[in-house]
Amino acid sequence: MLFDQILGLSHIKNHLTSSADAGRIPHAQLFVGPEGCGLLPMALAYAQYIICQNAQGENEGSDTACNLKFEGLAHPDLHFAFPVANSDKIKSHAVSNHYMQEWRQFVKEQPYGNLFDWYRLIEIEKKQGQIGVDEAQDIVKKLSLKSYEGGHKVMLIWMAEKMNTSAANKLLKLIEEPPEKTIFLLLSEDEEQIIQTIRSRCQILHFPPLPETVIANALIKNGATKQEAMRLAHEANGNYNKALDLLNQDSEDLVFEKWFVQWVRSAFKAKGNKGAIHELILWSNELAKTGRETQKKFLHYCLTVMRQALLINYGAHELAYMKIHADGFQLEKFAPFVHENNILNITEELENAIYHVERNGNAKIIFTDISIKLTRLLHKKTTQIPL
Repeated sequence: MLFDQILGLSHIKNHLTSSADAGRIPHAQLFVGPEGCGLLPMALAYAQYIICQNAQGENEGSDTACNLKFEGLAHPDLHFAFPVANSDKIKSHAVSNHYMQEWRQFVKEQPYGNLFDWYRLIEIEKKQGQIGVDEAQDIVKKLSLKSYEGGHKVMLIWMAEKMNTSAANKLLKLIEEPPEKTIFLLLSEDEEQIIQTIRSRCQILHFPPLPETVIANALIKNGATKQEAMRLAHEANGNYNKALDLLNQDSEDLVFEKWFVQWVRSAFKAKGNKGAIHELILWSNELAKTGRETQKKFLHYCLTVMRQALLINYGAHELAYMKIHADGFQLEKFAPFVHENNILNITEELENAIYHVERNGNAKIIFTDISIKLTRLLHKKTTQIPL
């Protein structure tokens, strides 16, 4: 992947190319940014720039063979690690090498894709992927070999926050003192989930969300009208992956909003209505049938809706980007029920639910509990003076 194929981020491109040209390439780098900002495409372009001996500079195309290998993600000096889990294809000790065919397909079709897209592709959305100790052993083995072409080797670790403690501890010494001309590129959407000892050994580069104009121009090239592109770019909030999903009407948020609206409507009926409690239990049972990654993503979606509703309630409309497309539901009418007397409790309950889902708690109990608790919280009165 070439730098000119990446949306926006010109200041980061300039920083990476100028430091590489000057021979100042840190041996361990951590790229941090929100979903859909282009961490993976940028890391791939940077790795290609380094390994192909700056073939994208003044003499772009001079190393055609090297660039062709990169185009197929088949360069022997480029290594990958990413979250995986056992599946119907791999029964035990799954590592990234087992899924390289799917990985090449994913990068080609969805370079801005998220972790959930990846799990769906390899059919492990009902499990929780990780970068485990088997993967760490594989990384140590790969990097012990000499560079195939005598130059740099790059180990790209996508979603590094999914590295468990055992794997992180096994890689700690290697990241601190890698073999000569070996570069670690760690990509993460949440650096706080990476253990401090790993973070302290990396040079951290933060990526911003993509500007609306950049996303809109890309959507127009994908067939959207200018008006539609601007609307979707605003709703995507800097996330190009979400903008594409909205354009193709393939966003999981469209399913999540139906679940959310169903829950909210049952919650408002629940006051003094025993029948609505039965609806909430049925709702909880339906969500419990989905995979844990789907459940976590839905709970994060609920957190976003609550925060957006709070912004609308307090008049910060310019910061509110979310739209709910379900028939008859208006976020503006829901917003007054999210206020200073319940937002902290709502956030805490949703975060606790995410915590218990991650630790394989009983999903029926988790969702029944949170649906009843949040129902009570939404009925709390506000003390604010109306705007």
